[in-house]
This record gives sequence, structure tokens and C-alpha cells, in this order.
Amino acid sequence: MKGKGDGNMKITKVDIMLVDTKPADGNKWTPVLCRVYTDEGIYGDGEAAMSYGAGSTGAYGTLIDLSKRIIGKDPMQTELIWENFYKETFWAQNGGPIIFSAISAIDVALWDIKGKFFNVPVYQLLGGKVRDKMRCYASQLQFGWSDHKEKAVTNEDYVNNAKKALAEGYDVIKIDFFTFKKNGERFNHENTTRLLSSEYLDLVIGRLAAVREAVGPKVDIIMENHSNMDAQSAVQMGRLAQQYGIFCYEEPCTPTPKMNKYVSDRLEMPIAQGERIYTRWGYAPYFEDGSIQMIQPDIGNCGGITETKKVCDFAHIYDVGVQVHVCSSPILTAASLQIETAIPNFTIHEHHVYNRYDYNRRLCKYDYQPVDGFFTCPELPGIGNEISDWAFEHATLKTTVE
Repeated sequence: MKGKGDGNMKITKVDIMLVDTKPADGNKWTPVLCRVYTDEGIYGDGEAAMSYGAGSTGAYGTLIDLSKRIIGKDPMQTELIWENFYKETFWAQNGGPIIFSAISAIDVALWDIKGKFFNVPVYQLLGGKVRDKMRCYASQLQFGWSDHKEKAVTNEDYVNNAKKALAEGYDVIKIDFFTFKKNGERFNHENTTRLLSSEYLDLVIGRLAAVREAVGPKVDIIMENHSNMDAQSAVQMGRLAQQYGIFCYEEPCTPTPKMNKYVSDRLEMPIAQGERIYTRWGYAPYFEDGSIQMIQPDIGNCGGITETKKVCDFAHIYDVGVQVHVCSSPILTAASLQIETAIPNFTIHEHHVYNRYDYNRRLCKYDYQPVDGFFTCPELPGIGNEISDWAFEHATLKTTVE
């Protein structure tokens, strides 16, 4: 697929889409996708990682604004385009997830073009493979481990979900034990912050203890918290949880350097943070104070492949491991694998339960799933995946910038 032109390629247009998948389980899943076209017939696909929560329409609009800035540009100049976005859009400097998710989507698409131009997977352009297989974990088992979303409420629910994952070959699982109340309703911030009552502590630790007993000592458990606790409750909960051999205590509190360090200093287990930390500048204080042991940058909002690779290299200086955060369409699964196979400080890959749902899988041409708890990196040119015809046909919002 290598380009055949005599001069530099030029970007000719960009398709931007927001796809409201309208899941039957009531989940909100609205991926923001883009395709960047060139005058040599090569195109690249990217994604802004704002599929859930609030902000997908903001990312969609910002992606339209940024796309206007790259028409006529050389897609091979990923570094220059990234720096122009950062310095010349005003809001990118010290920016947050909306603008960086839009930058990320374009950047991933440009790396996809670059790989296709040279007819190699992106990992070859990042330094080549460091490993052939990547250990991965079954993520978010509080939502079940099947092809549809379920609520884990009883201890037996948590144990059964863990056993399903183990039966598929996983030896690492991740669970947020503080998502659902006994009656199936979700906890809110009024329940999960400040010093916690013994009722809540007993409920969460009881679930964790049941899973540990069921899976035995050889299975690693990542305890997810989604930043729903504050620093006080995170320490309170963490001191009880760490006796169960926690692989990582993820997002224990709001990702701010001082409070994350407060939690880290008071616990004896590794802390993971990163899906809501953006760019090198955001990560710097955590590396400097040693309060994170595993970073979780999301390629779709940290700044794309260009920036995420730099963050990973930055982390390597401080002996910090990497697990790229993956809760998006299969576009970013493929892009994440390209980086993870090429960096020396890779720790583990996240295989989110949403990757098992048809409404997510059909967004892309290829459906990559792990085998026996391990992933291999796509070997196709570029990132190794493409937006499906279904996604184009079912886009709720669609804009073409030329």
C-alpha cells in the first residue's frame, strides 16, 4: 500500500463521526471516530476516547475544528502537526480530555497512514517489537463477563464472573467492588467519599475476600475504584484490601498529584492511575514524587500515539510500568497493542468487558480478542484496524471537512 507519488502526500479531507450505538442494555456508548484521507489514496482511522460519560459531542465538535487545520498538510509530519495543535490552538496547553481526545483521534489516524505508506505495522516505526505476546486481564467484572452487561451484587456473582474469566485462560482480573449496592443500585459520591461506615467496608472487602478465596493465590487481582473514593476513604479501604495481595490499586482517588501521593504513602501496594491524566506535563509530578507504579494513559485522550509513546518513555526513566487504558472501540485496541508491543516497560494489557459486546465489535472491520489471556499485535500495515461500513452507515452525527 506504499505511496506512489513523487512529492509529499497531502491531506485532502476528514470524515468525523459520532456513532450512538443505542445498546439494548441501556449503556451509553457513543464513539467519536475519524478517517483522514490523502491525495495518494491512503487513509487512516482514529478515535477520540470519549465513548462514555459526558463529552462525546464536545470531542466531535473539537475534532471538526482541528480537522480544518490539517487540510493540505503532509500526514507524515506527525510531530509538527502535533506541536502545531499544542501551541497554536490556545486551549491545548494545559488542556483536558476534550481537546486532547480530538488531537489523539487525528494523531492515531496519521500514524495509521504512515504505517500504510511504508507497508508496515506501526510498531515497526516505534522501534520494533520488544515482545511477541502480551499478558492481559479481564477488566470490569462487576459488569459480568459475557456478551451483555450484568450487575454483580452478591459475593456469588463476583466469584462466578471471576471463574468465567479464569476458564478462558486469564490469570489476572479487575473488579470495582464498590459499584453496586446490595439492591443493584449504583453507589454515588455521597456513599463513597469521606470516612466510610463499617457497612460499606464490610460489603466491599467481603466481595474481595470471596473472590480471592475462590481464585486462589496465583491469580492477580486489580482493585478498580474509578476515582469514586476520596483520599480518606481510599486509604481506609486500601488498608483492609492490601492483605489480599492486590496487583494494583487503580484510581483510588481523584487524580491530583498531592492526594494521590497521600494515598500512596499510606499503603503498601502498587498504585495505578492515568486514564484521566493527559500528556507529559500531566504525568510529570506523579513520576517525580514516585506515587504511581503503573501508568494507564489512554491513547485516545492522552495525545495519540505521538504523545503516549513519549509518556511511556518518560515513565521508563522512573521505573514505572505501563498498561494502556482501553475502553473504546476496537480502533484504539489495535493502536494500544502497537505501542505496548514496542515499549520495554509494558506491564499488562486491559481487555475491557465492553470488547465482548456486539454493539462495540461491529464498529470496526477486525475483531481482535485475546487467546488464553494473551494478546498478539496486529500485523497489518498501519494500526491494524479500520472503521466498519456499519459505523459509517449508522453515524448519528457526521461531518466531512475538505
